[in-house]
Amino acid sequence: MSRAGKGHSATHAGAPHIPVLLEPVMAALAIRGPGLVVDGTFGAGGYTRAILAADPDVTVVAVDRDPAAVAAGTGLVAEAGGRLRLVAGRFGDLDAIVAAAGETGADRVVLDIGVSSMQIDQAERGFSFRQDGPLDMRMERSGPSAGDLVNGGEEAELADIIFHYGEERRSRAVARAIVEARRRGRIESTGQLAEIVASVVRADPASGIHPATRTFQGLRIAVNDELGELVRALHAAERILRPGGRLAVVTFHSLEDRIVKQFFSARSGRAVQASRHLPSVERPAPRSFQPVTKGPVLPSEAEAAANPRARSAKLRAAQRTHAPPPEPLAAIEVLASLPAKPTPRGGSRR
Repeated sequence: MSRAGKGHSATHAGAPHIPVLLEPVMAALAIRGPGLVVDGTFGAGGYTRAILAADPDVTVVAVDRDPAAVAAGTGLVAEAGGRLRLVAGRFGDLDAIVAAAGETGADRVVLDIGVSSMQIDQAERGFSFRQDGPLDMRMERSGPSAGDLVNGGEEAELADIIFHYGEERRSRAVARAIVEARRRGRIESTGQLAEIVASVVRADPASGIHPATRTFQGLRIAVNDELGELVRALHAAERILRPGGRLAVVTFHSLEDRIVKQFFSARSGRAVQASRHLPSVERPAPRSFQPVTKGPVLPSEAEAAANPRARSAKLRAAQRTHAPPPEPLAAIEVLASLPAKPTPRGGSRR
């Protein structure tokens, strides 16, 4: 889920980060005339900057859970001349944040899910094994870290996290190797963990994916409760959007995209089922959204070539109807939660 996302405009090696799928996102939002737009994942402000430029009468409430991103955005707040309020918080609390800002609702909401390029590129944040740093991964820099999880989690818990959130087929072997390694001393750095994973997961030269990629992803999602936060954000956006308002969501991984797809499918009148193992389905009535995009919008070949981190991006968007918000969808909450005792498929978790 790494990318130059979050609407990034921060520089790296002297070149600006271009927001992922910027043109399709702006087309999906279709900003016209006065209104309130909520950017739930501010990052470096790339989407927010484009939204402010789209119409001089638009105002923005932008949210980010990373205090570094909020601090870095003060310059854009000043440039916006009162049209931008930047708030430290989680996008799962969008409705409360908008209410606290004195607004009764929103006309547009945009979400860019997962970790940002700024976080990945800073070794001290501990999100990536590309540069050795402390095993942290906390977006808010508070609460238990990845190091706490790796060094204190039970072997079965680690295997479940790495399997379900990282989709690592060798999750049991990875968890066992982690537990064996920490008996010799605390695992402190991203480099240490990457070496441990690489000792039991074979590299795939054809894909170019590092053996530790899936393990790091699984741990990061668990540390930050990313999928649970996404579910809460979708429901919060549904509650605050006015009739005719639009919600655009950019995802970078199948787990995220499946949740968004199921949410929009159910809210537009189609049945949703969290798992083939679950018999129950949910069909909300009346419909609270109607699709704006037909299936996912993918980056062009040119964008994917220019920005490799955009290759896995998918955009889905829908428009709010006049129907009142239905009850939260339990099925997508199941998708976002970690099963307590997952059933291994064949030998996939050896």
